[in-house]
Amino acid sequence: MNKTFDVVGKKKYFYIFSIAVIVIAIILTFVMGMNIAIEFKGGTIITYSYSGTINENSVASTATSIVNQPCNATLGESLADGMKTVSLSFPSSKGLSAEVQSVLTDELDAAFADNSLSLYSSQDVNPTTGSGFFGKCLVAVAFSAIVMIVYIGLRFRKIGGWIAGCCSVIALIHDMCFVYACCVICRFDIDSNFMAVLLTILGYSINATIIIYDRIRENRQLYGTEKSLDELVNMSVSQSFGRSLHTTVTTVIAMASICIVALIAGVDSILSFAFPLVIGLLAGVYSSNCIAPTLWTVWQGAVDRKKAQNN
Repeated sequence: MNKTFDVVGKKKYFYIFSIAVIVIAIILTFVMGMNIAIEFKGGTIITYSYSGTINENSVASTATSIVNQPCNATLGESLADGMKTVSLSFPSSKGLSAEVQSVLTDELDAAFADNSLSLYSSQDVNPTTGSGFFGKCLVAVAFSAIVMIVYIGLRFRKIGGWIAGCCSVIALIHDMCFVYACCVICRFDIDSNFMAVLLTILGYSINATIIIYDRIRENRQLYGTEKSLDELVNMSVSQSFGRSLHTTVTTVIAMASICIVALIAGVDSILSFAFPLVIGLLAGVYSSNCIAPTLWTVWQGAVDRKKAQNN
């Protein structure tokens, strides 16, 4: 006989842990700030070709002191001609003027004379385009949330479907907050990778939650009023936990391997996608088993008690 976990009995610990993580993320946002990518904030990207070996942190700090603006440096290689490049990003709604770019190029060339820095390309990023993309992603998430509430409300109407749908969306927001907390703590940029992770987690998290609700509905049909809501949820989570965990672990192992390779190779663009995705997947399996179903018992229990009083 499978062991039954007392998930509902420990719900307060789950809520405290989740709230603590979210509060820490909020505090760190005010203390450390968010790294909003240039594609959302706007600014200027200047790319230089170079020879030899160069330290991107040294280039970034030198550029920052020259133009008196924050700067991020990224090493790369041109696919067209194979030249080694260093790209400097200056997030700003106004960008850098041609005069400032000219001064920057001259002073960097002098500071890194051994590397033969040469201007490769320069482009201004319009913040309106990034803001439009960000807005469309938020609309997509909001629309998905509404569709999920309607779908779960109709499919699981025998167990208080609308309540189940709302609890699923709360769990989804919970998972997104964990991903955001990961980006703030690890100082990852809020960019297109961040939005892609959120949209990916949306599908994984809701699928795991639906599995739990499906099991609750089956057990309620099987046992009727013989078991309380708490017993019903504990039994359903215990029966579904293995399947949910195994499905998630397979993906997490694959993404964790990518994280290790990206960390060793220094490919930040891949790491900033893979690691938040790992956190989001783990948060998804946690919320689908410990947050959504326990919230459902609290809410549904309150509704049932109110109906009993009215009758």
